[in-house]
Amino acid sequence: MTVIQIKLPDEVAQRARSAGLLSDSAIQQLLEDAMRRRAGRALMNAARDIQEAGILPMSMEEIDAEVKALRAERRTRETAHNQLQGREPGDDAGRP
Repeated sequence: MTVIQIKLPDEVAQRARSAGLLSDSAIQQLLEDAMRRRAGRALMNAARDIQEAGILPMSMEEIDAEVKALRAERRTRETAHNQLQGREPGDDAGRP
């Protein structure tokens, strides 16, 4: 559990306390709501950037092919790295 200390103007603190917003659960909910809004804005900005860049939508088949290609590339890199380290395929030695 993290303990956070904040400084607020007395008037703001009193109004927040009166509104029930200074409890642990209320502050947690406020932070979660703020993070959700921020993530939503980031998603909308990314969508706008994609549209402005003229990137065409991908079909599920195209997305699936991209994911498979990236996974295969990752496996190839991991295999090469493991070989350089003297590990056998599937050997997790040295990993936490």
